[in-house]
Amino acid sequence: MKQHLIRYVLGFLLLLILLGHSIRVYQIPLINHLDAIAYDAKLRLTMPQKQDERIVILDIDEKSLAELGRWPWSRDKLATLLNRLFDQYKIAVLGFDVVFAEPDDSSGMKSLDSLAQRDLKDNATFQSVLRDLRPKLDYDARFAEAMKQRSVVLGVYFTSKGEDATSSGALPQSVLPPGTFQGRNIAFTSWTGYGGNLDIFQRAAATSGHFNPLVDFDGTSRRVPLVVEYKGAYYEALSLAMVRQLLGSPKIIPGYPDSGGKAYGAMEWVDLPTDKGTVRIPVDENVASLIPYRGYQGSFRYVSIADVVAGRVPLEQLAHKIAIVGTTAPGLMDLRVTPVGNAYPGVEIHANLIAGMLDGSIKYKPSYVLGADVVLTLISGAMMVLLLPLLSPFRATVVSVLTVLTLFVINFSFWHAGNLVLPLANGIVVVLLLYVLNMSWGYFVESRTKRQLTSLFGQYVPPELVEEMSRDPENYSMAGRKADLTVLFSDVRGFTTISEGLEPDQLAALMNEYLGAMTAVVRDHRGTLDKYIGDAIMAFWGAPVSDPDHARNAVITALEMQKTLKDLNVVLKSKGWPELKIGVGVNTGTMTVGDMGSPVRQSYTVMGDAVNLGSRLEGITKQYGVGIIVGETTREKVKKDFVFRELDRVRVKGKDEPVGIYEPVALEGEADAAQLDELKLWNQALRAYRGQEWDQAEVLLLNLSRMSPCYLYELYASRIAHCRKEPPGPGWDGVTTFETK
Repeated sequence: MKQHLIRYVLGFLLLLILLGHSIRVYQIPLINHLDAIAYDAKLRLTMPQKQDERIVILDIDEKSLAELGRWPWSRDKLATLLNRLFDQYKIAVLGFDVVFAEPDDSSGMKSLDSLAQRDLKDNATFQSVLRDLRPKLDYDARFAEAMKQRSVVLGVYFTSKGEDATSSGALPQSVLPPGTFQGRNIAFTSWTGYGGNLDIFQRAAATSGHFNPLVDFDGTSRRVPLVVEYKGAYYEALSLAMVRQLLGSPKIIPGYPDSGGKAYGAMEWVDLPTDKGTVRIPVDENVASLIPYRGYQGSFRYVSIADVVAGRVPLEQLAHKIAIVGTTAPGLMDLRVTPVGNAYPGVEIHANLIAGMLDGSIKYKPSYVLGADVVLTLISGAMMVLLLPLLSPFRATVVSVLTVLTLFVINFSFWHAGNLVLPLANGIVVVLLLYVLNMSWGYFVESRTKRQLTSLFGQYVPPELVEEMSRDPENYSMAGRKADLTVLFSDVRGFTTISEGLEPDQLAALMNEYLGAMTAVVRDHRGTLDKYIGDAIMAFWGAPVSDPDHARNAVITALEMQKTLKDLNVVLKSKGWPELKIGVGVNTGTMTVGDMGSPVRQSYTVMGDAVNLGSRLEGITKQYGVGIIVGETTREKVKKDFVFRELDRVRVKGKDEPVGIYEPVALEGEADAAQLDELKLWNQALRAYRGQEWDQAEVLLLNLSRMSPCYLYELYASRIAHCRKEPPGPGWDGVTTFETK
């Protein structure tokens, strides 16, 4: 845990920065862009992409402009259009995605009025004819008359240009009066100016609604404010006004999670109560609804107004339909950037919203989704902060991928099953940034630490131990310390004679073969190579990486070295080189381990009495004719794992206390019956020898020599002969003292 402290601190700092975005202390534009991309992708993936036959768009298209003339058309043509739509085609509701802000003077009525007031004011005939013509030539009045008593919804627009905003035309009656939301902090879209219809039209129409979609930070229209604020009063959107007109003009009832209480200020929906039930429309914190795009352009039937005026449209295509007058003509500038197209007709935005209100398919995005974003970001981020430093790169990658997939699944489940829009980008960004942070740390920091460890210890310990050390580098150093370790010394017998019989290049090749093979055995058993001393090898176990089985691994290494040497001698013999014999000494005890030496040269090594004894044990292997001798302490640690033959009790040069010395014969369970019988007989001979029972000892040694001749039995036979000539006396302890190294 301690070695990962910096990573934990950096990880939690990064998490806190992104949580600041979630709770809106500040906003990070990149995350907002990613969230917008994710929202658009989910929208496109789940669009029904089926045409809605309930809604028809009456298109002011190029064909209509060619047949009926340039826009705006005279109001008598529009009056004719209304009469045909309601009388012949029996449409249910008609909405205008246009504004009629200027009077229509195309009939010449204005000029006739001027003549009547100036040049022909005394001409009774002219005045009489003018009175008869006025109802026919007053196109605005004709258009207004065509609206009366019909479900016609006009469009208005709002502007926001500060004090410079201008207003024109007439506004409809507000749907909610000033003071409706007193005490509630609701972030309505507020405007400072508007463009309305002529008063004559506003009074004649059933109602009006604004056609202002909200444009997000990236220029894309994803929402329409259902209710907006202007000078303290509240006005509805064109789509909402048309739905209300279709449903019989129900009142708008603001919806709050606490059923109207004041404890929670946000408004999350609007209700339209009808005789057949309540239509509930979700809104966000700005009282705007997400546009539920059904598909790409063409998700609703488009009918050219020229065909309607000419009567070329089959009745069933318009009967009882919801109709919206709008334009797709590029020159009339009503194209929007949307998630489903960069030149999307604005009129189809209103059609999508109307369909969504009627179907209940508008997604919810209430204020509390911010809390959900905070919780998901915090949980996923905290988990990644705590886990990644502990995992390998592969496992960290797997965990990161699974976490990202989990966030995707949770988000999409809420979208698809719960109709709820949750932010996605922040959680994904947290996971990815934490992954990058930890991978970068591993690459730039831990790889440097690993390189440092490799440079310090790579020449001494196997690569796999360096890898193990690199996982916890703070726990390893080259500083001197006391530790219970096991040391091994090996030496080639008769090396001087061998070297004198070979050419220098042959000797170098021979030693490379030998040292390479022996070093591989040491490393295979987790040994730390200390040094080469000519033909001698010094190694130890238990440092720098702790090894509770250091004594066992050292003894196994000694046995493997002897076995490997037999195989190596076959190769050496085939090359015409002399066969090698080695003696190996192994001892366990407290040693000082660390980087030692001078400013000129240093080495990671071990020192102490236990090390010296290990060297002495290697030196006396030839005195007993055996390949391996281990010390008494080593034997005590591993006696359950190996079969040993006790060789002697000795007092080596430099030590006063005698120690037992042993030869490992085989691993426990691998010695055959003949070996065990021989060891049993040997132990009897050794006891007789130490008890000065020379006759019995000689007989036992004679039998042992017959069973398996070896130098050890000859050595003890010669010792008995010497003791017969020069009896050691009653105080003899059977210890052999060596005066040389």
